[in-house]
Amino acid sequence: MASIAHHFLSMAYNNAWANYRLLKACSSLSQPEFLATRTGFFPSIKATLNHILTVDWYYVDALERHSNGQPPHSEAWTFFEPEEPFDTCLKLQKAQRDVDQRLILLCELLTDESVEQSVIIPRSQGMQNETLSRLLAHLFQHQIHHRGQAHAMLAGTSIDPPQLDEFFCAHEADLRKDDFDQLGFSESEIWDRDVSTAHARADKIS
Repeated sequence: MASIAHHFLSMAYNNAWANYRLLKACSSLSQPEFLATRTGFFPSIKATLNHILTVDWYYVDALERHSNGQPPHSEAWTFFEPEEPFDTCLKLQKAQRDVDQRLILLCELLTDESVEQSVIIPRSQGMQNETLSRLLAHLFQHQIHHRGQAHAMLAGTSIDPPQLDEFFCAHEADLRKDDFDQLGFSESEIWDRDVSTAHARADKIS
C-alpha cells in the first residue's frame, strides 16, 4: 500500500535533486547574468533563488522545532532579513543544499499518523496552526513554483536550463544516476525502505 509519509520523503529527495540541477546550471552564469533584471515574480535569477532559500529556512525551522518539541521561533521574520542574503550563486548553492538535507532528515522521521499532527507557524498576524501534511504540501508547491520561474529565466541566458521533470519513473533512473552519485543518493535509499530503517539512519546522522 502506498504511504503518504513515503510520498513526502520522495518529494524531499526530488526537491534536493531539482535544486542541485538548477543551481549547478545557474552557477555557470557570469555574475552580470546572475544579477540581470528579468521577467518573473522576482526580478532576477538571484532574487528568485534567494527567495526559495529564505522561505525554506523559515518553514524547515518551524518543522524542526515541532519535531524537537520546541516552541516556535519568536523572531521568525529574521529569516527574511536581508531579503537576498547571498550575492553569488556558489554561496547560495551551498546554503540551499544544506537546508535540502535538513528537509530530507525531517521527512525521514514521518509516519502516516504523524503527518496529521498540528504545527504552529509564526505569521505576521500571530501564531497559526497547520497540519504537517498541509504545510509540507505547501512548501513543495512553493519550491516548484519558483524553481519553474528561475528555470524560465535561465532560458534567456547563455546557459541551457536543465531538464527537471525526471524523478518518479523507475525506467528513467539512469537519467539521474550521475546526479545521485554527486549527491550521495541511491534509488534503493529512496524507494526500497521501511520505517525502522529510516529512523535508524536519521538517528545515526543526528
